[in-house]
Amino acid sequence: MAQSLENLVVAVLADDGFEQSELLEPRRALDQAGATTQVVSPKTGEIRGWNHTDWGQSVRVDVALADARAADYDALVLPGGVMNPDKLRMDPKAVAFVKAFFDAGKPVAAICHGPWTVLEAGAARGRRMTSWPSLQTDLRNAGAQWVDQEVCVDGNLVTSRKPDDLPAFNREAIRLFAQRPPAHARAA
Repeated sequence: MAQSLENLVVAVLADDGFEQSELLEPRRALDQAGATTQVVSPKTGEIRGWNHTDWGQSVRVDVALADARAADYDALVLPGGVMNPDKLRMDPKAVAFVKAFFDAGKPVAAICHGPWTVLEAGAARGRRMTSWPSLQTDLRNAGAQWVDQEVCVDGNLVTSRKPDDLPAFNREAIRLFAQRPPAHARAA
């Protein structure tokens, strides 16, 4: 992972019930590559992770979704867990936030159940994607081609299936995000 993400600002959209490793490990990898990551959430204060079969650690929310603007970010990460994306896909502000990244052609990385929010934002049609296996029918019904592989890159979207796929997910997210110049560099 030699790519530098220096000066890139990445939103990590999550709510209570995010799969702990699917938020913490990509965030750590992005930070180590030089990005600035910010947890964006409908909640303020802290959100609580899910660690496989029980509640895990809490993570501080950096920016409340009500105050977040997709234009302020260069890329987006959507961690999984079942509860987290299920809540987000029912939140019109969260769906609009995700949709704004796709509308602007910004890179998005979604793992496990995270593609539910991609689907709800209307960005799955015509894409080749992977996810937790139980989402395959949802994605196919939304017009995506579902594949069973550790990581799938389709244009500005990286998807993976599960925590075991995190090394490949992180590698490909960093590779994709590195192709996008930071917002302030584009504005200069």
